[in-house]
Amino acid sequence: MQDAVITVENLSKSYLLGHNTGVWASHHTLRDVIGREARNFTRKAIDVFRGRQVVQGDEVEEFWALKNVSLEVRPGEVLGIIGRNGAGKSTLLKILSRITEPTRGRITIRGRASSLLEVGTGFHPELTGRENIYLNGAILGMTQREIRTKFDEIVAFAEVEQFLDTPVKRYSSGMYVRLAFAVAAHLDPEILIVDEVLAVGDVEFQRKCLGKMDDVSTREGRTILFVSHNMTTLSRLCKTAIWLDGGVVREKGPAQDIVSQYLHNKGPTGTRYVHLGETPRPGFIEDDRIRIQSLEWLSGLPLRHGELMAARIGFRSKAPICALSLGIGFSSSQGTRVVTYSTDLTDVHRPNLASPGYYSVEVKVEALPLQPEDYDINIYARSGDLHLLDNVAEADRVEVVAGPKTPAFMISNKFPGVRLPSTWSWNSEPTCQTVKVIADL
Repeated sequence: MQDAVITVENLSKSYLLGHNTGVWASHHTLRDVIGREARNFTRKAIDVFRGRQVVQGDEVEEFWALKNVSLEVRPGEVLGIIGRNGAGKSTLLKILSRITEPTRGRITIRGRASSLLEVGTGFHPELTGRENIYLNGAILGMTQREIRTKFDEIVAFAEVEQFLDTPVKRYSSGMYVRLAFAVAAHLDPEILIVDEVLAVGDVEFQRKCLGKMDDVSTREGRTILFVSHNMTTLSRLCKTAIWLDGGVVREKGPAQDIVSQYLHNKGPTGTRYVHLGETPRPGFIEDDRIRIQSLEWLSGLPLRHGELMAARIGFRSKAPICALSLGIGFSSSQGTRVVTYSTDLTDVHRPNLASPGYYSVEVKVEALPLQPEDYDINIYARSGDLHLLDNVAEADRVEVVAGPKTPAFMISNKFPGVRLPSTWSWNSEPTCQTVKVIADL
């Protein structure tokens, strides 16, 4: 058996997260503010002296994106990596690409690796497409002669001949990703690392990229690490897969089996209360006055089509909030939002929270209209119409099963969706008469 081209041993990565405690609220005195600033200055000075990360905020918490991850990847293997948002997939790829350093553990890579993690990664915006092709080749350690032999293939694959001498800062996101993938796939790296970036391209180009990755793995024996939320694509391309959950490897094995387990994961048996305080949030949330803390299923699990759905959302407020609204959304396993229930769509007014504290809100749906299937839960909090305060993209995964009044065709028809009641009027008499006349003829 060939030696592994990638060996990961007990890999862990932690980040320090800063939180503001809302010091400008009316109940804080000048002495409180001065004391807080003095403590923050001392803490930051110690961090600088010890060479640690300097974090803004009054409170600092440690978040582990990866915990003791170990795996081996063989030459020519196409490994799929799946998991919810915040599971640690992108962090793992960034460490393997040497973009960030691990906190603990060790990785060994035997061979030249090329990464495609974000649109335009490794491109200089002021340089033209032609110049960036040579720049990326040089970064990979290739000579100009080697790059020239591949140049025409790259340009033809990316379909950017007309804009080859245009600075890439003027490229659209689709042109960016076409050129970036073409460079990464054609400059002969032994290892190709691809994140969800292919979702930017059109359907035809995605098919072209998948064909190229299949070709370089089977014919040329290159190793590919592929992250995607598209389970159909991942199952088709990858032979093996790992499932990351909360920064740890939950399962590893044949891709079809791992995808099946992931899609039908319902969490621990009898789960009724989900802690969300430590669940990772997306980077674009800058206002942390609200922190969603919990989700409690009052109607029990699994949920039943056509029957009562009730849940309680608990959250903490650090400072006064005006016009607060909350919502809970159900998304299919493919990531498509199916239905959203929001306080905005009721007669309840948007409350103003005058003081910090712990609060909760309950939601009830008398007859759940969801098709029996598995759904990902998203919870968000907003101030006014547009100001996002908190967002838990994948707070939980729940199963909706058939209820007593669920038609049989809905049970066998495994397509997530909403089936709403409506009023129908049958006008059968004229139709029957028409059919009878035709039969007599």
